[in-house]
Amino acid sequence: MTASMGRVKERNGSRLILAAVLLLSACARGPQSQPQPPSRRPSPPKAPARPLARVGYTLQAGAFAKVENAARFAQALQARGLEADYYGSDDGLYRVRFGDFPTRDKARVKGEALKAAGIIDAFWVVAPDGSAPGAGGRAYVHPAEEGGLRASLADTAKGYLGVPYLFGGTTDRGFDCSGLTGAVYRLNGLRLPRSSQAQFDAGRPVDLEEARAGDLVFFATAGGDRVSHVGLYLGRGAFIHAPRSGQSIRRDDLSERYYQRAFLGARTYL
Repeated sequence: MTASMGRVKERNGSRLILAAVLLLSACARGPQSQPQPPSRRPSPPKAPARPLARVGYTLQAGAFAKVENAARFAQALQARGLEADYYGSDDGLYRVRFGDFPTRDKARVKGEALKAAGIIDAFWVVAPDGSAPGAGGRAYVHPAEEGGLRASLADTAKGYLGVPYLFGGTTDRGFDCSGLTGAVYRLNGLRLPRSSQAQFDAGRPVDLEEARAGDLVFFATAGGDRVSHVGLYLGRGAFIHAPRSGQSIRRDDLSERYYQRAFLGARTYL
């Protein structure tokens, strides 16, 4: 055997001994545990919805058999810079609420001025809690707790079912979609932003499975992802909205293909 062959065998033997030592050392330590992923922190609780501005004292006037006449009356008040909404009462008549006053006295002074000018015949001051003579002399009391408020929002929206989108009068517009939701909230003492996009931005996102009556649902009816339509959610997939020009305010369901495709999300304000 040559000297070079001896050196090769010696190196191979050293490598075998080193490998055996490493193997024995690893066995002595036992199996190594795999690194564990960092524990996931619990998700922070959802932030509450930003509180909406409260409506102060308002005035109630009028009793119209035809909704078109109530709409014209509301439009005449709007032309005087007063925010006015019309709504159906239990007795089948349509009434109008308007204005937003910090005190009862200021509301009464405005009502007396409008009465003296021949614009209204009679009026009632409506407190921020909704207290005012209603149909048949019955007082409507604005519910204070959330469950009652949600039910009242839904009932107010149902009162508009069948009301035509267009009413004529001084303008060619009646309730558009965000005008309807805004009126429903104002009649319950809360002020929403005017446009559907602003209403979308002001609310707290809520999964549809968690949405409740009184929340709003939004759609991109013009395609894309820009908000262009809004309705008031009733629960179980149903919502009330003002669809478009020439159609009456109606109830639809989110399960319909058109609304499934256009649906952008739900927002809560309570």
